[in-house]
Amino acid sequence: MSREPVRPFLITKDEEGVFRLTIRDTRYNSQGYPIISSNLLSETFKTASEAKAFARDNYRAKAGQYATK
Repeated sequence: MSREPVRPFLITKDEEGVFRLTIRDTRYNSQGYPIISSNLLSETFKTASEAKAFARDNYRAKAGQYATK
């Protein structure tokens, strides 16, 4: 299992061509294994830049905390 931390903001493009933002939270159990929970937001965005701006304004996201898929 990888020990590399998961980036907390995932930006994906769905079948309709709109971008979605997922907020991910990483916790560790008593043995040190990561438990990742994710929450797909209901908002949609026209571009990935709009999704990044939303995360920055509402969740205090910083550069390097985004992952794309």
